[in-house]
Amino acid sequence: MKTIAFTSAIPLLPAVLGGLGMVSCAGGKQDAKKLPNVLVIIADDLGYGDVSCYGSTTIQTPNIDRLAQGGLRFTQGYSTSATSTPSRYGLVTGMYPWKNKNARILPGDAPLIVDTLLQTLPRLMQEAGYATAAIGKWHLGLGNGNIDWNTEIRPHPADVGYAYSYIQAATNDRVPCVYVENGRVDKLDPNDPIYVSYKENFDGEPTGRSHPELLKVHPSHGHDMSIVNGVSRIGYMKGGRAARWTDETMAEVFVEKARQFISGHRDTPFFLYYGLHEPHVPRVPNERFAGKSGMGPRGDAILEADWAVGALLDGLEELGLAENTIVIFSSDNGPVVDDGYQDQAVELLGNHRPAGALRGGKYSLFDGGTRVPFIVRWPEKVRTGVSDAIVCQMDLLASFSALTDVPLQQDVDSQNVLDALLGTSQEGRTELVIEGIRDLAFRSGDRVLIPPSKGPARTAYTDMETGHSDEYQLYNLNTDLGQQQNLAAQEPEKVASMKAALEKYAAE
Repeated sequence: MKTIAFTSAIPLLPAVLGGLGMVSCAGGKQDAKKLPNVLVIIADDLGYGDVSCYGSTTIQTPNIDRLAQGGLRFTQGYSTSATSTPSRYGLVTGMYPWKNKNARILPGDAPLIVDTLLQTLPRLMQEAGYATAAIGKWHLGLGNGNIDWNTEIRPHPADVGYAYSYIQAATNDRVPCVYVENGRVDKLDPNDPIYVSYKENFDGEPTGRSHPELLKVHPSHGHDMSIVNGVSRIGYMKGGRAARWTDETMAEVFVEKARQFISGHRDTPFFLYYGLHEPHVPRVPNERFAGKSGMGPRGDAILEADWAVGALLDGLEELGLAENTIVIFSSDNGPVVDDGYQDQAVELLGNHRPAGALRGGKYSLFDGGTRVPFIVRWPEKVRTGVSDAIVCQMDLLASFSALTDVPLQQDVDSQNVLDALLGTSQEGRTELVIEGIRDLAFRSGDRVLIPPSKGPARTAYTDMETGHSDEYQLYNLNTDLGQQQNLAAQEPEKVASMKAALEKYAAE
């Protein structure tokens, strides 16, 4: 893997130029020149036990550990949902995703599900005078539901507050397998237009099902449609050959774009959302990491993600920006091992526990689905150490509203936990609604309630505990982290009060 230098900086974007001066006279906002830069890094399907600073002894993640050593590591940091799109929706809007019926796992051609009139997290940061960007995994939809991939796609991330964007539309395993820069497919040859369908294949296009001999990575279930870079995906695509990504260099491409953005805005406050694509399937890491973890492609992809974090931290230090940059690292949801490809993730797992001591993982109502790594570093302000405060990614909106003195413009579910994020208080949230694959659980204090729900106890292919049961489940997370002792029969009054509270949230 080549060494990435700070070159060819992306120029300041017109949409933000007007807000980068002194803004203290507008709405009580702080002087933009004194505001910290903000870098939010969200991994994809990374579990609580997948990093060494959270207890893994089988995989070493020195760069994520480096963040934790210089910052604050939260033991009770949550995403809003146990799946990707809803989780990312909660982060960008400050709203519970289950309130939006479209906030579900999206196909690659889905329309944008974020209301463009909302004061989103990046839009709030723009109001405070920040240059904003989204780089990496997106998975919140694009366009209006009838996308022409050969022209500018609107709406796109700029319409929710990201003035610059370089993204993959959905996931590694979904078409279209191309990069989209500011609403246009990057490197698209107009003589080879791109077409995408999630209903039927295009004439003459091979699939993983019909031509398995063309594959270098084979599916274990599903994932047997269009072939890109020797990997069959979900959905069908045709054309766009010059624009198609190469999985092995994806981390390198995104890191370079992120470092270019940082370099181009070194003299102004910036807000950068960086969506890691690892360790989501298909796991095809660069040759530098292939075979290095001893746990197959999933472990290797975690090493690659750790490298990407390190490359960004190095870049901040080289530019003298590390001291006054808030870096937040987390994951969109809990871990999954076999998620659709034959990559020996299960066979090579050994003693590794991707969710650590937590029960469940991706798709689950148990804590392993939503309790994730959550680290905050800001050398100028944040105290180093470990915090047991309950914080949620959804809370960044209200917390950054407090930090920047930009008022919230609508009612949100986000809560101001800025003192907890800075380490000046151990008090975070007291209540949190948690979303699994389709149903809700409720955390209040040290108790979590999982109401009865229909559905299988384990997912069909990934063999993950869902938390579905025909009876109430009540756990004390302070004394029973692994959620093994159901206290519902012993504490009926607690069940009744938490049930009523959850019903009130749902009614709202």
